[in-house]
Amino acid sequence: RSMLKMDFLGLKTLSIIKDALDEIRHVTGTAIDIDNIPLDDPLTYKLFQNGGTVGIFQFESAGMQKYLKELIPENMEDLIAMNALYRPGPMDFIPLFIDRKLGRKPVEYPHPVLEEILKPTYGIMVYQEQIMQTAQACAGFSLGKADILRRAMGKKKMDVMMSMKQEFVEGCAKTNNINEKKAEEIFDIMVKFAEYGFNRSHAAAYSIIAYQTAYLKAHYPAEYMASILTHNLTDIRKISFFIDECHRLGIDVVGPNINESFFNFSVNKAGQILFGLAGIKGVGISAVQEITDVREKDGPFKDVIDFLMRVNLRTVNKKAVEALASVGAFDCFSGIHRAQFAYRDKEDSGTFTDKLIRIVSDAKAQINNAQMSLFGEMESDTTLNVQFPVCPEFGLIQKLKLEKEGIGFYLSGHPLDQYRVELDNYTNCNLSVIKDLIENGKRAVDLKIGCMVTESVNGITKTGSEYGRITIEDYYSSLSLALFKDDYLKFKGWLSVGSMLFITGNVIQKYNQQFDFKITDISLLDTVLDKNTRSVMIMIDSSDVNKVYVDNLHNLIKNNPGSSVLYVDLVDRQQNTEVTLKVTERKGVQPSTFIPELLTHNFKFLLNK
Repeated sequence: RSMLKMDFLGLKTLSIIKDALDEIRHVTGTAIDIDNIPLDDPLTYKLFQNGGTVGIFQFESAGMQKYLKELIPENMEDLIAMNALYRPGPMDFIPLFIDRKLGRKPVEYPHPVLEEILKPTYGIMVYQEQIMQTAQACAGFSLGKADILRRAMGKKKMDVMMSMKQEFVEGCAKTNNINEKKAEEIFDIMVKFAEYGFNRSHAAAYSIIAYQTAYLKAHYPAEYMASILTHNLTDIRKISFFIDECHRLGIDVVGPNINESFFNFSVNKAGQILFGLAGIKGVGISAVQEITDVREKDGPFKDVIDFLMRVNLRTVNKKAVEALASVGAFDCFSGIHRAQFAYRDKEDSGTFTDKLIRIVSDAKAQINNAQMSLFGEMESDTTLNVQFPVCPEFGLIQKLKLEKEGIGFYLSGHPLDQYRVELDNYTNCNLSVIKDLIENGKRAVDLKIGCMVTESVNGITKTGSEYGRITIEDYYSSLSLALFKDDYLKFKGWLSVGSMLFITGNVIQKYNQQFDFKITDISLLDTVLDKNTRSVMIMIDSSDVNKVYVDNLHNLIKNNPGSSVLYVDLVDRQQNTEVTLKVTERKGVQPSTFIPELLTHNFKFLLNK
């Protein structure tokens, strides 16, 4: 009897590839055989060379991106080697590997007989197979014996290693006439690398999958990123991270569209990535199936009334309609907006959505009873003359709040977007980094973050003292904090939901040995520019200067008086000269009003903190 043991590695990446291929076929009509793509595609290697590997299997870390830019990989062997080397231990040899590959250092081999084995890795033992091949080539070991030696070296079994070392030395002399000293030197090199050596077959398999993902990202970035987003929908940190990557690639990620969205993230004809209907809380799979089936059968919906008349309102119920409206799924229809669906008339106890459902349900009932027309049919958009209420539209903050509630994160923007200048210039950290510090038990001081308060609860402890619990959030993550005693009394005025805060704090170890973020100072993000900006320097290219340019700048300075000094850095690129001028003497500018206007007029500037 014999038993076959097999290890199966479940990779989400394979599902990402499959769904990306489906989306490419749906959007472009192109069917790609991913197992037969060219392995020498220039655009794919350019992606690796530029370090654009966010979302690429095994190659997406910041450290890997750095080394890829230095290595400039040109073939699959380079990728396989980097995949094997980028691990604790062998990582130390990456700089030498790069130097040898680029010709900055000579390629050296422990012995000429090993040149063929080590040539693909520039004389460095990278793979476990190379350890075994070295034992075969130098000492005449069988494959079985070479593997025993490799395993003993990797697990530091000194007794086995020492007993086989003498056999290796004798084999070197017998097979290749290698003297004892050189044989021991080769053996020591093998020991050094065997501890870290990675299985080349694994590295090759991983690298092929990585190459396939890179190929899809290089040639079909929107479709590939849509698949990435679909498979990370439940992780807000990753979703935000990948949406940022989409923006870097010039791809818009937009909210759901009742006429274009499908179950998951998808790509429309404009090349935008659309949020999937199945990701909207309160809609449900059966409702999404009904919507897409009806749309596929009879075409796009003309308006909201047409939508309600065509779908089954028992499946796409009031809750689903409200959810769709709140996140902007009906924004594609002209003349209506999200606030109308939630509008409450003083004479009606329900919302306008209630009224819509009631009107359409009554109309459908009449049609079913053949009372609306001789043929039992009705043109919904002409016969049902429903007047939408006149009411103010939701502001951006309210829209974003409803998006967060409906799909789990912000799509139309972010409440912190208005503070990009403050975040870019005055913070040195974000909540994702702070959470990593806490989880890894690492202290850090003077961390400055910009965030908003999303939850706030006040209470009384068993001993009768006040305390507060808040949740703060930024672009990258969220963090819950508890404030007691003096900290609570000092900061409780800042802790209301919706507050946009600039927080300074430290990651400390508490008395119970756990780590936490301790706030040391809080101020409003609105006050950061004026409190911290000593001067503003406008960067001007002399070729841009004309009367309109000068008049605009003059008016900006005149209309925003304050205490921050203003400088102008004037550059003449043709003459290769640069001069810095101090524009304001007695009076300066007020950064909080001056800088937003600079952005509006596309002036480039630097802040002196």
